[in-house]
Amino acid sequence: MVDGPSVGVVVPAKANLFLAVRKRRPDGYHELVTVLQTVSLYDHLRVGVYGPPGKGHHPAARRRMAIELVTDRTDLGPDEGNLVVLAARALANRTGVLDPTATPEGRGPRTVIELTKGIPVAGGMAGGSADAAGALVGLNELWGCQLDRDALRDLGEELGSDVPFCVVGGTAIATGRGTAMAQVLCRGSFSWVVCTAHEPLSTAAVYRAWDRHCRPTEIEPDAVLAALRGEDPLALGAALHNELQPAAFALRPELVEHREALLDAGALGAVLSGSGPTLLALAESADSAARIAAEVGHRFAGTAVARSPVGGPELRRT
Repeated sequence: MVDGPSVGVVVPAKANLFLAVRKRRPDGYHELVTVLQTVSLYDHLRVGVYGPPGKGHHPAARRRMAIELVTDRTDLGPDEGNLVVLAARALANRTGVLDPTATPEGRGPRTVIELTKGIPVAGGMAGGSADAAGALVGLNELWGCQLDRDALRDLGEELGSDVPFCVVGGTAIATGRGTAMAQVLCRGSFSWVVCTAHEPLSTAAVYRAWDRHCRPTEIEPDAVLAALRGEDPLALGAALHNELQPAAFALRPELVEHREALLDAGALGAVLSGSGPTLLALAESADSAARIAAEVGHRFAGTAVARSPVGGPELRRT
């Protein structure tokens, strides 16, 4: 659909290796302590100019370009509420490069965001937040905004708790509602089996279940951080921790059995990713991860072998 200048962006998924819920905040969010890594499971975006020949490239026309999302997925919601479109409009507002209120009119020029999903939808791996981060990075390049990653990360705080991390990637510890973030040391890489459930699970529903049935703890992420520094998969497997897990398991009891099956198949540890329902199983090696995936694959909508950490969004000029 894009027929003018375009930029490709590859964005990785997010995994929570540690997640503690401290309390509910006055603003409705929950106070969190979480250790995050990007994982080699990707969505692909292509952002570019579409419209009558030449019109989309004239400065006056660019100012009035609309923003349009194109995807073959029917489960992402309408454009107006999609996090990718909201990210594009936030960048437009911040930089003034185009009128964020412009709407498509006939064959008029527009900025088109083409999205191909590889990260589970509503799976607890920040697929929507990763796509918003990819849109910020790609449109910053396409529109010539010249914002650095720190500025894009700050803009991401206005969009969602996981967006700032997804802008930079790697390994980080986050507090507050998840947006106060610091990079942490991770030596080496780790192998995972990413297990996608047959049905998505609402983040809001999981947090409501946590409010009803769970209480804050004082558990700290020290063991996870030490395992990352020490390049120790055995220690990391034992330290994996997610306090949303009991709430998600109460909503989806079959996940308890699925997690046990991963451990029985040889996983060093298995934990819910974010609010779920995706399960992450840590393996000794990529070969071990492939064996575990083959053994338990019949239980899930899909399994994939992945590694962590990887970086943030990568530009692919087209």
